[in-house]
Amino acid sequence: MQRLQRLLFIFFIVIFQQQLLAEDWGKTGHRVVGKVAQDHLTPKTKAAVDALLDGMSLAFVSTYADEIRSDSRYDYLDTWHYVNMDKDTRYTSAKKNPDGDIVTAINNCVEALKDPAKPKADKAFYLKLLVHFIGDIHQPMHAGRKPDRGGNEIELTWFGEPTNLHRLWDTDLIQYYEMSYTELAAHLPRLSAEEKEYCMTTPRLDWVNESQDLANKVYANTPMNASLGYTYHYQYFETVRVRLLQAGLRLAATLNAIFDSPDAS
Repeated sequence: MQRLQRLLFIFFIVIFQQQLLAEDWGKTGHRVVGKVAQDHLTPKTKAAVDALLDGMSLAFVSTYADEIRSDSRYDYLDTWHYVNMDKDTRYTSAKKNPDGDIVTAINNCVEALKDPAKPKADKAFYLKLLVHFIGDIHQPMHAGRKPDRGGNEIELTWFGEPTNLHRLWDTDLIQYYEMSYTELAAHLPRLSAEEKEYCMTTPRLDWVNESQDLANKVYANTPMNASLGYTYHYQYFETVRVRLLQAGLRLAATLNAIFDSPDAS
């Protein structure tokens, strides 16, 4: 009896550890975005962010919006992580979700952070959300199509293991490299000063258009039940790296505009 209990205990410990590892790998992309942004904050913005987050880094809080999804009090945020559109419909002309979407979510967070009447706790909450949502909007399948729920219903095989198109782009492509978020952040593409400036000044609405354009290319090249591996990773990992870099730079630019501009409160 004791031997059986011991075996069961070991079994559940192993399962628990595997679940933790899966969660940690899934968080890598968001932490990369947070790390890139942190490295591009102005001193004034960094001081404001440090004060709101009590010293926690942007990388540390980047997964907060996912972590609170298990709390029913935040169910209203579920639709804020994405926007699903028809293939040939741009966001500006698409029917809007009355519960909100990732574009309105980012706008809401920015306005909350600019509001001098908002208490610190509220601003910290919206800052954590903003870090996450700017990461999400740069993931192509977060601007995917309605019929398949942004790729969630397109079943695939990734190195022999079952997955779906959304998860493939959320975690599998990044997880394959088995790099920590700091390692991956240190090996993103290098941009010239002019390229970086262009990236950081791109209008917010262009971000979702870029993701939709990429999503359309991904859909065309990733049929249902496809068996994917090395070739697919080689084909698309550079795109992943570029989107992570763009998200981090644009998060920094957004925060600098909020906290270190002439009209910053």
